[in-house]
Formats: sequence, C-alpha cells, structure tokens
Amino acid sequence: MLALRKTQPAPGAALVDVPRSEGGPPPGQVEIRIGAAGICGSDLHAFEWTPGYEFMTPGLPLTMGHEFSGIVRAVGEGVIDPAPGDRVVCWPTITCGACESCRDGRPQDCTARRIIGLHRDGGFTESIVAPAGNCRVIPDGLPLQTAALAEPLSIAVNAVDISGAGPGDAVVVLGPGPIGMAAAWVARNRGADVLLVGLGDGERLAVATTLGLLTADLRDETLADAARRLLGRTPDRVIEATGAAASVTAGLELLRPRGILVVAGIHKEPCPIDLTAFVRQKKQMRGAHDTTSEALSEAIRLLDAHSAELSRLITHRLPLERALEAIDLARSRKAVKVLLLPPGAEPEAKESA
Repeated sequence: MLALRKTQPAPGAALVDVPRSEGGPPPGQVEIRIGAAGICGSDLHAFEWTPGYEFMTPGLPLTMGHEFSGIVRAVGEGVIDPAPGDRVVCWPTITCGACESCRDGRPQDCTARRIIGLHRDGGFTESIVAPAGNCRVIPDGLPLQTAALAEPLSIAVNAVDISGAGPGDAVVVLGPGPIGMAAAWVARNRGADVLLVGLGDGERLAVATTLGLLTADLRDETLADAARRLLGRTPDRVIEATGAAASVTAGLELLRPRGILVVAGIHKEPCPIDLTAFVRQKKQMRGAHDTTSEALSEAIRLLDAHSAELSRLITHRLPLERALEAIDLARSRKAVKVLLLPPGAEPEAKESA
C-alpha cells in the first residue's frame, strides 16, 4: 500500500509502497482504514528536518501523519472498544503509563511519550495500526474528512484552555495557520473579543473571515495599531501560533500588565526577552503543546455541533499519491488545512452553514 515516509535524517520524504499488516493487529491494538489525514506543522518540521526533530532518527524509516480519521477494520485480542466498523479519530500521543505524570493523571505530560507519525508509523497511508485506548469513536453524522480536524482542533482548544480566555476578554491570536485560526475560533466561541493577525497571509485571512473572525494583515499596519483599531484596547491574552520567535517578543510587548501570553508555535530560533520589563509588568508566559483528553473530547463535540462552519478550515483535499505536492502547498502558507485522501476516497462536498 502507498505511504508517505520519512526515510532518512535529512530534509525530504518519499512516497513508497509498504506491505499491509497480516494476521490482524496485536493485542490492545486496532487496524484503522484511513478516511483522511491532515498535514500538520509538525509534519512540515519533520519534512524540513528542523533542529529539534532529531528524536525521530532511531525510528526511521517511518510513515508520517498524526491527524487522521478512519474506520476500524479489525481489533486485536482484548479490545472491546472500539469495535470493527466504528468510525474513529486518534489521540496520537502514546504514554508509558508508569512515569510520575501518568500516575498523577497527566498523560499529556508523560516523560516517555511517543507520537504516532513521529515515533511510529502514522496516517499518511491507507491503513494504520494504533492503540485501541488512543481511539475515540465519533458521532455518526460527523463526516470523516471533517473529523480529521479533531486532533488539530484539540491543540487549539488546549491553547485557549491554558490562556484562560473567556467572555469579555480581548484576545489577539498571532498566526492564521490551522492552529491559530482554530484557536481564534474557539476563543470567540467562548465569548472573547478576538483578533487574528497575519503577515502577508491574504489567502488564509480570507478563509478566517468566512468563519466570522476579525482579522488584520500586518503588512498594512503595526500590531499595536491593529489591536487598538479593531479591539479598542490592549489585549488580556495573546496566543502565539506562528513559529516565528519575533512574534513571541511582539506578543509580550502588546500584552497588558498581568496579561497572559500562550506560546503554541514550534520555533527554529531562540527568543530574546526583556526580562526586566516582563517582571515589572507582571506578565505571564505559558507554553502549550500537544493536547489533553478533555480538549480532544471538546474538539469532537465542537466539530459535531459546528461541522459546516469548521469544515471551512479544510482548504485543500489531495489524493495520497500527490502527497509531496500537498506538502509544498502546506509550506506555501496559501492553504489552511490540507488533507491527504487514500486511494479511492472522494473529496466530501464542502458543507454550507
């Protein structure tokens, strides 16, 4: 079967044929026929071999992709839930169950966690074997391709959770990529006044406006001017989802005293911070990475309740055999979410609100 695989510790990836698993999945595992798989920023970092992704080296070659939906084809010994035929999404973080974080009920902080698509074979293929405990059955009415947004939407939900944004807060989200746009939508859904900003991201910002989001392009004005003009005040919360270290500095400068900056981007460069100003203004900075079980449940609920609206985050659907073209498209910043569809899958018609 066809798969997009990271074959060596260097830039690039390869479309190759891999054998199908035979004999059924191992105990505690399930085989999932992929319905759709989304390209994530982490996939782009792995493709580009960004510093910090050397941890993948011992597992190479491996099939990439950790944002996926599908239908359970078979289950291993001892698996009761999910069952064959169930439609599922997957939390890609596999935990050890033994470290202090796992024992304390914080699996997202597992010190020995492994990620599907980064440490072991992922969803850029036709069929995948995954732990049953990582699978979540999705509502019958939720289209499989829209359901592939569950994992990235849960990342956004977690970032907003960490920010503490709620009704009446002024929130600026930096970066109109999939996570930033989804975080802006989640914060607005919770009653915050939200501004999503980009820099030369015209196509993405146009998609954001179809979601009813307030936007600004920083080619036309400064970040501070955009916030004053569109929010009328200094933000209480800033969520950074650009992956550009300069945005962290800009976000801290913009934030009101005692405000909270959440850094959700993965950065290639170190970030200088004026610690004296940071301390004197009593600002807070929090890191957001991965997600939580609760955030994934919330993401599935939101997708089920707002599938027509949130499906607009999917701007491109390409067949798996065009995966390298899809990677280039995602890197171009002209797309929001790019889905890869396995052979034989037809793009689902975009829903209308």
